[in-house]
Amino acid sequence: MTSMMASFMHCCKKLLSAILRGVILFAWLTGAYAEGIYVNKAELRLADDGYHLTASYDIGLTQVMQQALSRGIPLYFIGEFSLTRQRWYWMNEDVFQGEQTIKLSYNVLTRQYRISRGTLFQNFASLEDALNILARQNSPAIPADLLKKEEGYIAEWIKREGNLVAAVRLRLDNSQLPKLLQVNALSGSDWTLNSDWYRWEISPEAMAVRNPAGTE
Repeated sequence: MTSMMASFMHCCKKLLSAILRGVILFAWLTGAYAEGIYVNKAELRLADDGYHLTASYDIGLTQVMQQALSRGIPLYFIGEFSLTRQRWYWMNEDVFQGEQTIKLSYNVLTRQYRISRGTLFQNFASLEDALNILARQNSPAIPADLLKKEEGYIAEWIKREGNLVAAVRLRLDNSQLPKLLQVNALSGSDWTLNSDWYRWEISPEAMAVRNPAGTE
C-alpha cells in the first residue's frame, strides 16, 4: 500500500513538473512572439479627399524599449506607404510614396502616454491604449493628379493592365534615439522593430468606386 502511494505521488510530481515546464515554455514563446510589428490588415480606401493606403498592425515593444519609455525617452515610428506600377518591359514606376512620423512618449509626472503626429496629440492612461492608436496607420491622401493619366483614371488603366502594387511598412526610427542608444541599436536586437514591407496587388474594383473628383 505504501509502495503504491509513493508511486502515485511520484507520478503526480512528474505530471506537475511537466505542466509547469509547458506553462513556462508557452509564456516564453508568446512573449517572444509579441515583440515586433506584424501586419493585421492593409487596404486602399476612398475618402472625401481622395484615396488613402491604410494598415493596422500588432505592435509589441521589447522590454528595453518599455524601460526607456518609462524613463521619459520618446520613441519615434515611421509609417511608409507606396504605390508602384510594375512593368515587364522597363523599370517599375513609382506612382506614389508617402510617410508619416509618429512620436510615442511617456510623461513621468502625469503618468500618461502620448501619441503625437506633428502638432496633433492624444493622451492615454495605458501603454496598451497608446499602442492601439499607433497600430492604425493612414497615408496622406494620394494626389488626384497622380491618379490621372492620359488614358483616364488609374481605375480604368489597371482594368487593362492589372499591375498596380501597394506596399506599407511601420518601423522604429533609431536615428531619433539618444546617441548612446543609437550605438546600442547597431549591436543588438533590443532596438530592432520593423514590420518589413507588406505588398499586395490593387484590383480594379478597389480603385473604381469613384474617382477623386467625385465623378462616377
